[in-house]
Amino acid sequence: MGVVMQGLDCDFDRLHDLVNRHESVRAFLGHSNNWDKTRYSYQSIVDNVTLLTPALLDAVNQLIVECGHTVSHKAPGETLHGRCDSFVVETDVYDPTDVNLLWDAMRCLLRVVGRETSRAQIGGWRQSKHLTASVQKKFNQCRNTSRARRTDIKAYPDQCHGLVTRAEETLLVLRAVGITKDKALISIDHYLRHAQRQIDQIDRRLLRGETIPTAEKVFSVFEDYTRWISKGKAGTPVELGVPVCVLEDDCGFILHHRIMWKGSDVDHAQPMIEDTLARFPALHGCSFDRGFHSPANRVRLDELLVDNVLPRKGDLTTADKERESGATFVTMRRRHPGIESKINGLEHHGLSRVRAYGSKGFARVVALSVVACNIHHLGRVLRRQRNDVLNGLRLGKCPRLVA
Repeated sequence: MGVVMQGLDCDFDRLHDLVNRHESVRAFLGHSNNWDKTRYSYQSIVDNVTLLTPALLDAVNQLIVECGHTVSHKAPGETLHGRCDSFVVETDVYDPTDVNLLWDAMRCLLRVVGRETSRAQIGGWRQSKHLTASVQKKFNQCRNTSRARRTDIKAYPDQCHGLVTRAEETLLVLRAVGITKDKALISIDHYLRHAQRQIDQIDRRLLRGETIPTAEKVFSVFEDYTRWISKGKAGTPVELGVPVCVLEDDCGFILHHRIMWKGSDVDHAQPMIEDTLARFPALHGCSFDRGFHSPANRVRLDELLVDNVLPRKGDLTTADKERESGATFVTMRRRHPGIESKINGLEHHGLSRVRAYGSKGFARVVALSVVACNIHHLGRVLRRQRNDVLNGLRLGKCPRLVA
């Protein structure tokens, strides 16, 4: 089900319809007979697909790649050559201004605090819905700063500050009572920290005229791992998401991927190759972009790989020119841009925008998309071989058959 969802880049609603109505999909699930009336509920599909972990999917992907190498007639012990690159996987983030983020934090905070105090029979938050509407009114007055007066801008964070102070006191009471679940307390504390940060940034930016450094900003209350990526691409100067590094082999299969929660390409070159070699020791060489280059990476990758195609940044020395003009280096360097096709394939397998909740959900979707992309490529290889067999029979030849 997860592979079908990522292969079609669809949501759980469409997947729910497919597994209950589409004959081919039901046949894959073992319900090929028309009299089989087994039906899957929406929540059962969501619960079971989300049980897949990145570690499990990584092990499944390794088996798929090994099967793909067998189908591609790669001899045992034959060396592999790969190409490594990174791209930004966008998260479900919209207009991440400090004013909007404060509203997201406050509406969630008031909802959770109102619900938990009602369960614990603690007073003070009976009008939580009315307070939410009042904050929303101040938010609407403040959101258009070009027209808003200074008093309107100041009223919004001031009211939020008062409610945050009350919520902090209530959180202490809820912890003392001990009735509320730990998950709810963690949620309240999470939204409190976000609200406090956004109140401070609104005060500094709109009222004091300061410029907030990018390192201090958070671009989503719900997906707080989202990064501000500026690669200088034409048409997309800024991307909001998380970079993902992938390594494709010369058979077209993705051997390994790595989510770059922190750091840039240069920080992940060595771990990427070390992890891939642990899974596929036959990896003989790999090509990179200049963004992965550093003196330390150059030395370490030369130790790990026989053919380390890592171009150097800046002006080249005589030794570097001689190294980068070698036949193997030039050939692999020319083939390197082909990985953009695989990245485009991943984006068509659910990575154009990830709508899963939390960092664990993001990691699961990325791993599942890699599995779906490799299965799709394996199907293309088998179909191509079948067509070659049929064409050979038509021409009176007898090509090698694949089991």
